[in-house]
Amino acid sequence: MNNKKLQQLADTYGSPLYVYDTEVIAAQYNRITTAFSKVKHSKINYAVKALSNINILKVFKQLGSGLDTVSIQEVQLGLAAGFDPKDIIYTPNGVSLEEIEKVATLGVQINIDNLSILELFGQKHPEIPVCIRINPHVMAGGNSKISVGHIDSKFGISMYQVPLIKRVVENTNMRINGIHMHTGSDILDIDTFLRATEILFDVSKQFKDLDFIDFGSGFKVPYKEGDISTDIEQLGKQLTKRFNEFCKEYGKELTLMFEPGKFLVSEAGNFLAKVNVIKQTTSTVFAGVDSGFNHLVRPMMYDSYHHITNISNPKGRERYYSVVGYICETDTFGSNRRINEITEGDVLCFHNAGAYCFSMASNYNSRFKPAEVMVHKGKEYLIRKRETFEDILRNQENITIS
Repeated sequence: MNNKKLQQLADTYGSPLYVYDTEVIAAQYNRITTAFSKVKHSKINYAVKALSNINILKVFKQLGSGLDTVSIQEVQLGLAAGFDPKDIIYTPNGVSLEEIEKVATLGVQINIDNLSILELFGQKHPEIPVCIRINPHVMAGGNSKISVGHIDSKFGISMYQVPLIKRVVENTNMRINGIHMHTGSDILDIDTFLRATEILFDVSKQFKDLDFIDFGSGFKVPYKEGDISTDIEQLGKQLTKRFNEFCKEYGKELTLMFEPGKFLVSEAGNFLAKVNVIKQTTSTVFAGVDSGFNHLVRPMMYDSYHHITNISNPKGRERYYSVVGYICETDTFGSNRRINEITEGDVLCFHNAGAYCFSMASNYNSRFKPAEVMVHKGKEYLIRKRETFEDILRNQENITIS
């Protein structure tokens, strides 16, 4: 999306503002489906946690996607967006048996990553087929907080505990219809990912009534010029060949599943914030904006890089700035960045703001959450209103203190 359009949206809807371009979403979705087009049965389930606005979910339904969900609320959002329950998979972690049972009544695919819950669910509901999340003990991910397949992870049932899974299945007479893994986000090394898939194939051989294998996701997108990203086309070529071979060995055409989130929406999103103040110190020039990690936490939480451009002065001479927020503690979006000259009132654009940005926003410092706009087929839509003070008070009980 060009600077002129982004500036117009900032002028119309104010700042801070999230803007999503569904053309980019469709292009990424088509890219991954094309990469695996030579698999007879494949399915993409969009990871709702990346960006959960109901209108974004409707776009994915239109594209033919399913949904990957991690909470009963995300399942309910998917159903509200019009998804068929059979197109939703539910992969929670650390939730109660009660929540899993409630979700099961909605008719979606259940994915279990805990032996004790598997046994309890199998004893009570042996007629409901479930998927098993396996921990392959393969380290992948660009940050320790998003690497979930290693040996010390809280996610999944260890591949070394497969005999225990089989014992539970035999004792309860439950059906396992899928095997799943997720190694972590920001996968750079395809060979490491493929090594994990071989572990999943070995596990899958031990369950004779499968319908699908879910390979998770975590594909990396570029954050700046020259950045490395997951070569999805090469992965498609190599994994397609191996998956088709496995289906022949298994004696059944299984469905290959993925659950990308960031890969599909990260590059579709831009976050716009207005510069409140330029502050020169003895060593740094700060550009302070009308936002903070309450709206975009990734740089502070994950040390994530978001490219920052000045859309109000894109041809100005470049200078060095540290872009910071208005939260009353260290709140840095980018240090010592080379950006076209910034003056107070300019609008800055934070790129790659589609995934895990608004969905992780908060009301810290009692600040309002920003508005969201979607640009779809050339037309702009306000898909979330900016919060007001009434929203801050909405669920607080204002009691009389004597």
